Amino acid sequence: MRVGTIGIGGNNPVRVQSMCTTSTMDTDACVRQILAIARAGGELVRLTTQGVREAENMRVIRERVRAAGYDVPLVADVHFNPAVADVAARYCEKVRINPGNYVDAARQFKKLTYTDDEYRAELQKIEDRLTPFLDICREHGTAVRIGVNHGSLSDRIMSRYGDTPAGIVESCMEFLRICQRQHFMDVVVSIKASNTVVMVESVRLLCQAMDREGMTFPLHLGVTEAGEGEDGRLKSAVGIGALLIDGIGDTIRVSLSEPPENEIPVAYALLQAARLRQTKTEFISCPGCGRTLYDLPATIQSIRDAFARQQAEADPALAARLASLKIGIMGCIVNGPGEMADADYGYVGAARGKVSLYRGKECVEKNIPEADAVERLLALIEEDGKS
Repeated sequence: MRVGTIGIGGNNPVRVQSMCTTSTMDTDACVRQILAIARAGGELVRLTTQGVREAENMRVIRERVRAAGYDVPLVADVHFNPAVADVAARYCEKVRINPGNYVDAARQFKKLTYTDDEYRAELQKIEDRLTPFLDICREHGTAVRIGVNHGSLSDRIMSRYGDTPAGIVESCMEFLRICQRQHFMDVVVSIKASNTVVMVESVRLLCQAMDREGMTFPLHLGVTEAGEGEDGRLKSAVGIGALLIDGIGDTIRVSLSEPPENEIPVAYALLQAARLRQTKTEFISCPGCGRTLYDLPATIQSIRDAFARQQAEADPALAARLASLKIGIMGCIVNGPGEMADADYGYVGAARGKVSLYRGKECVEKNIPEADAVERLLALIEEDGKS
């Protein structure tokens, strides 16, 4: 599927997105933040749209962003008021709606009882209200995100399924079945929770449910309310990373209680660790032990600094080549070349004060003085690029 200028799902790369923290009525602040996110590498940007005024101002924001030379797709985030989604669909590349509050009444933590017929009648109310919205989206080429949050399940879902992953999944599937019946397929699906275990289990169950019903909608991943600093990064890595390793996920957001542009490098690092996108040189280094033949931390830093300088000074082709590489840094022959089998090049301790260089698993230069080894490694990479 496409959201504005970018493709999501299928053979497209996993996309990285973030969300503005500014008031959507503050056009200047929103534009500044959108551009900061885009410059950091963000590929979609979501904005809060509490009411019709905010939804209508998305048109102004979008025009300003395009005038600044950026085509990053904008996503309206709608809760509680489906009429707002109808307006936003005319001005944004994607609209997020929350099944927990799109038609169901705001959650009051009440225990409700429905007969099967009454329950079906509630589902029909959702379809009657959702269908016109999908028609507007179809007319304007707008994609939809069905975004379920663990913390905002409706009283209706909670009363029948409880506070369970099964209830989270059913809340999502109710809307997806309507989209499928209405032949509207430009849909991204998300299930989020601040509890990483609930988030991972729910997404896996959703994948199983979609498979059973022949659905192939792309998935957006995120740990909501992950926090800030190290805590936010670790929770996001655990929740999102577990699913990416399973082959699940087409777009991600690392939610941090920080300026939103801070989320982007974390997301790319996570994708690189999952071997899904590589945006910078990757250094694979051993932890060191009594066999290590040089000052490992100092050497790693020296190699990182040398690569950064080389990339800054290199022509675009060489800079791109350096960014695409994995470099093994191993303290002794025990860890290299076997433990760095995933690396393109290797720097391996050979003896005290001596280093051997590898291309893949092949030793190409033996027993180089340690003082010359970093420059020889860079020269080797540059020479290979020319051949």
